[in-house]
Amino acid sequence: AVVSTQSTGALLSLSVGKVQQRVLLKHPKSRDISGEDEFAVNDQFSSKLFRVKIQTALGSKGESDPERQETRQKVDDDRKHEIEAAIVRIMKARKEQEHNVLISEVTGLLRSRFLPSPSSIKNRIESLIEREYLVRSPNDRKVYMYLA
Repeated sequence: AVVSTQSTGALLSLSVGKVQQRVLLKHPKSRDISGEDEFAVNDQFSSKLFRVKIQTALGSKGESDPERQETRQKVDDDRKHEIEAAIVRIMKARKEQEHNVLISEVTGLLRSRFLPSPSSIKNRIESLIEREYLVRSPNDRKVYMYLA
């Protein structure tokens, strides 16, 4: 019995689609895969090409909404840590930095991986201030100082 969504997607790709591209034969013939379906190798399948391209069949269209939300949450958590690491790295080198300059430097540092929003960077700065990695300058509220 086939259970995983990845294997059902692969089986769909091999058994559904154009008649010339069916590497597997499926019984009963339908676009859905259940545990009772039987697959056999298509002996009539042939191709002139050395490497055969098989169209991917869209079964359940990837992730479901809960899976998508969970993945999004994990990505956001990872990005929070990356943003904080970039802020600390910059502040460790500079010791003191103005808010807008820090945001542009963090954005430049992380641009190759993802484009962080200025609001998310600001939230991470506030978090670092709460955890006493950074402090606002007593003279100018827009300047942050790194605490070793």
